[in-house]
Amino acid sequence: MPTDRPIPTSRAARGSALGRAVAGQAIRGAGARMSMIGRSEELRERISEKRSLQAADQLVTVLGSMKGAAMKLGQMLSVLDLALVPEQHRQRFQDKLAALRDRAPEVDVEVMLSVIEDELGETVENLFADFDRQPIAAASIGQVYRAHLPDGRAVAVKIQYPGVDAAVRADLKNLALFLEFWRNALPAVAAPELIEELRQNFERELDYIEEARTQSVLARRFRGHPFVAVPDAIEELCTRRVLVTEFFDGVSFDHIRSLPVAERDRIGEIVYRFYIGSLYLYDEFCGDPHPGNLLLGTDGRVGFIDFGLFNRMRAEHVAFEIDCLRMASEERGEDLLATMIARGIVDASSGVTPDECLEYVYAASEWNLVDRAMTVTPSLASSGLMLAIDPRGGQFTGMKRQSLPPEHLFSRRADFLTFGVLGQLGATANWHRIAREWIYGDSPATELGVAEQQWRDRAQ
Repeated sequence: MPTDRPIPTSRAARGSALGRAVAGQAIRGAGARMSMIGRSEELRERISEKRSLQAADQLVTVLGSMKGAAMKLGQMLSVLDLALVPEQHRQRFQDKLAALRDRAPEVDVEVMLSVIEDELGETVENLFADFDRQPIAAASIGQVYRAHLPDGRAVAVKIQYPGVDAAVRADLKNLALFLEFWRNALPAVAAPELIEELRQNFERELDYIEEARTQSVLARRFRGHPFVAVPDAIEELCTRRVLVTEFFDGVSFDHIRSLPVAERDRIGEIVYRFYIGSLYLYDEFCGDPHPGNLLLGTDGRVGFIDFGLFNRMRAEHVAFEIDCLRMASEERGEDLLATMIARGIVDASSGVTPDECLEYVYAASEWNLVDRAMTVTPSLASSGLMLAIDPRGGQFTGMKRQSLPPEHLFSRRADFLTFGVLGQLGATANWHRIAREWIYGDSPATELGVAEQQWRDRAQ
């Protein structure tokens, strides 16, 4: 229900919600442990299950009400199959988190329109021929509306929540409290390295001017593409808190999930090519793959939106990742170990063997490396992510450098979040055969790959 209640922006106010969640969880845990004394195994399982479901409900409530960086974390978690709740309730939990993508609490439209007028110095009536006052999406740091420009073009208008910039910065200062909550509720994602990576990148989303520039570059790059669409930004109407882009008319991810298997597989390959292929073909990638950021158009193209978290990598860092994929695919353990030692990922004195190094890379990246058709499941994505970030969580205890360098951690997160999206689709493909196009420069092995190569040849 729309509200004009301001978003709490102080570190104390932002942290109090998480503090209450941590405290409440501790109380529930102590109560659950006491209640299990002398109970049957069946009853113990029911009590433990109830506690897990309560934690899941509270997580969604806290993250959804806070907006800002807190809610962004919920959006990220929504594509991963995390073991917070028993398997039979996991879909319910994911559905709750998925609601954060598209149905975040709304702020009153008059408050949002005042942001436009403050930023652009004109009334909404002068800026737009018409403006639909009902938001079409409400996300982590803003709401999106549909409008028409005076020249008739349909546009999407993304407006930041008033005060959300201060709220995000307060959230980032409370990351230690996030870590405490995650350690209890979501132990698999409590790795400090992941928290630090998120801290470094979330604040960049607040700058809509940078996002507009990025989106314009991508719109030009993919203009005329056979199956990818990126709506262009209307840069003269974009400010730090207002982003106006062309409107892409398409159906949401919920509808896509209901499509026949063959169509979902096709869309899965498009998602893979756009989010993963872009890193190896252009040395840059979107760091925020999730279902709320893609739409299926009536012409069959997939429209990609939201480029607030976009990263450009140095060519040598991309080349390192490709080299590692080649060595692992070819089972060249000695070369892989030497390369990872030189990069600082493995300590030379750790005693890690070539076989252990290969096993580690395969555990994290099997879907890119195994030459067979694979149906993606969310659990594959989350387990691979945790092993890549924190090898101590698996059998790789010899890996004394327990984290990837920052420039690779961000790209791996994007990789696994893409994997998570494909898991929500249940998409099947021989991902390795597709990846060989950028790992080895092979000719395309699929119809989509051929169509894309023909488009690229024409564009040269």
